[in-house]
Amino acid sequence: MKAILALEDGKIFKGDSFGAEGETFGEVVFNTSMAGYQEIVTDPSYKGQIVTMTYPLIGNYGVNAEDAESCRPFAEALVVKEYSKVASSWRSQKSLGDYLKENKILGIEDIDTRQLTLHIREAGAMKAVLSTVDFDEANLVRKAKKSPGLIGIDLVKDVSSQKRRVWNTEGRYKVVVLDCGVKFNILRELAKRDCAVTVLPASASAEEILSLKPNGILLSNGPGDPAAVPYVVETARDLLGKVPIFGICLGHQMLGQAFGGKTYKLKFGHHGGNHPVKDLKTDKVAITVQNHGFCVDIDTLNKKEIEITHINLNDKTLEGMRHKRLPVFSVQFHPESSPGPHDSEYLFCNFVEMMKRHA
Repeated sequence: MKAILALEDGKIFKGDSFGAEGETFGEVVFNTSMAGYQEIVTDPSYKGQIVTMTYPLIGNYGVNAEDAESCRPFAEALVVKEYSKVASSWRSQKSLGDYLKENKILGIEDIDTRQLTLHIREAGAMKAVLSTVDFDEANLVRKAKKSPGLIGIDLVKDVSSQKRRVWNTEGRYKVVVLDCGVKFNILRELAKRDCAVTVLPASASAEEILSLKPNGILLSNGPGDPAAVPYVVETARDLLGKVPIFGICLGHQMLGQAFGGKTYKLKFGHHGGNHPVKDLKTDKVAITVQNHGFCVDIDTLNKKEIEITHINLNDKTLEGMRHKRLPVFSVQFHPESSPGPHDSEYLFCNFVEMMKRHA
């Protein structure tokens, strides 16, 4: 079946469908990872986005229940150069195409993903529509232009847990995770480090969180515009100084705003598993996993209170910070590394050490 990807600026890409049928909207972005497509499409941070994989062959090892990073795929659609019709792996339980169909996610193949990626890099991430039912190019462009986009839209409410859930009960340290779209591997990494983990909805108040008497709080990753979820920022602000806090990705941006900083939209975001980040204390460089389209503005932070700990070596944007007096730190990248390099897993150990010092 034929499929068309239409961008709001009029750019058209024609290909073949390999997922569900229908029509979907989202911000089209590119991801530079060479593997891990199942973890990528099931990352709740991709809610609202049409993901283009720059690696040319996708689907060759299928999908399985263990590699999912959430209960279902959250990416709006998947764009690839070539979809592998054969899935060859002893772990494979079904094909990527069947998985997308089951979850009503569209996929398009046989387009020039290099051209699309270069276009996004030059023009910036933009609104788009992917369709297998409407082939009127001008009409599709009009639809893309009229679609809501990401700025000012609260996507966290669409991916967060709706009620309290216990991930595991065994552990010396009680950790509450504020779920803005948390990935399963963040919870696994905490559990591996002697933490008993409870997950609360993003709408939970500071009072509700503190009533569980946690040793630490993790503000999770999540999708969309950080300025569109002021209720999470207010909760983060109310928690400052009460208990050790670790923020990841959107959680980092929530803390940035709680500290008085501002956020802004990046031209085409950071998506993939090969982003170099420098630790300013050790001068070591880690290759990190990233998935975000917004960033905390370094110049809006109070340097008397906030120490910049990590910088992106590609564009010098903020990748990490800590409060100079309070037990609070955060990073923009994904230290749970699923998929991607494991260079940053030590940050979970740092969080545990912080909880140990403040127990």
